[in-house]
Amino acid sequence: MPHTLAPMKATQDDSARLPLHGVRVIEFCHMVMGPTCGMILADMGADVIKVEPLHGDTTRRLVHQGAGFFATYNRNKRSLALDLKLDGGFKVAKALCADADIVVENLRPGALEELGLGYRALSADNPRLIYCALKGFLDGPYAHRKALDEVVQMMAGLAYMTGPEGRPLRAGASVTDIMGGMFGVIGIMAALRERERTGRGQPVTAALYETTVHMVAQHMMQYAVTGVPTGPMPDRPRAWAVYDTFETKDDESVFVGIVSDTQWKIFCEAFGRQDLYDDPSLETNALRSEARERIMPILEGLFGAMTKDELMAECDRVGLPFAPITKPHDLFDDPHLQQSGGLLDVTLPGGKKTKIPGLPIIMDGRRVQIRHDLPRIGQHSRDILVEAGFSTNEIVEMIADGAVLSDD
Repeated sequence: MPHTLAPMKATQDDSARLPLHGVRVIEFCHMVMGPTCGMILADMGADVIKVEPLHGDTTRRLVHQGAGFFATYNRNKRSLALDLKLDGGFKVAKALCADADIVVENLRPGALEELGLGYRALSADNPRLIYCALKGFLDGPYAHRKALDEVVQMMAGLAYMTGPEGRPLRAGASVTDIMGGMFGVIGIMAALRERERTGRGQPVTAALYETTVHMVAQHMMQYAVTGVPTGPMPDRPRAWAVYDTFETKDDESVFVGIVSDTQWKIFCEAFGRQDLYDDPSLETNALRSEARERIMPILEGLFGAMTKDELMAECDRVGLPFAPITKPHDLFDDPHLQQSGGLLDVTLPGGKKTKIPGLPIIMDGRRVQIRHDLPRIGQHSRDILVEAGFSTNEIVEMIADGAVLSDD
């Protein structure tokens, strides 16, 4: 039987054991990059207060391929709905930031500064504050530009590498937004560690463009090393002799990789082709790469005579890398994710129960779980205001003035 991790129940005792328990985060974020950063901090135990406009995060209303954004990146947070342009909303935000460990924001450059909620203003009251700004570009000539995941994938060469020649293609997920949020977390963790020594916080910035450049650095360095520009992934010469998708006899597809001389030996023995292993012209990966036109028809014939399940079972048995061609919605039924604790229970707006992937991390033998389900707009506004020291009369007045929305 495969090893199954016991799910970690969302109890107060367990919350206290999480690594960021006791850390307070104020999140002024929307879309994907900022909410990803806040979600990771929340999953690790931080108290993340998501400050939303009165109409809520725009991703609550997206359709088609954006319909899952809010549900994916906003678990384990509490929602506070404020109008930051009204005195009451600004007063609440300023009070929360004065007592926070971390602020995370991914609004347009200068937006929070204009409201009096930038790093300089907030750190004057809270010198221990770590202020993470997630932007399109770091400081430089492009810093004023608006950026989207697809924009920077085009600018930084990732779309060029993904599509065939002449047909740049963005990656099939918001990889730059997600990784940009992860780099924000890395910067925040380093700043927290530095604060232990110095007692002071600092501004931290991560950006979409530089994140994407980081992802294509291997291709930049290939050019630096060889002097030969790399081509798009679908067209370029391959590093590995066998790194391909093969059709099976039941009209399915399986990816198989043979990326070392040891794996080549395993393949030859398992599929009864000792003659290929004994051939000196196929002795190394480099030689096999040059001989792809000769060996690929052989592999296509061998693998094409098997069903998808037969091919995967044989590769699994002998230890060759393989993969079915899976669609995202198929992953809800993936036995590994189900049995390993990799899928968490979440309630969608409207009350539907479903599963969502958790963080791909195990800490002390446990997978982190959902402590706070997806919040309604302003679901926790009243509780947060009480915690911040506002009186009942003040809270009632701010709600009546439209500075605060409370859905409790």
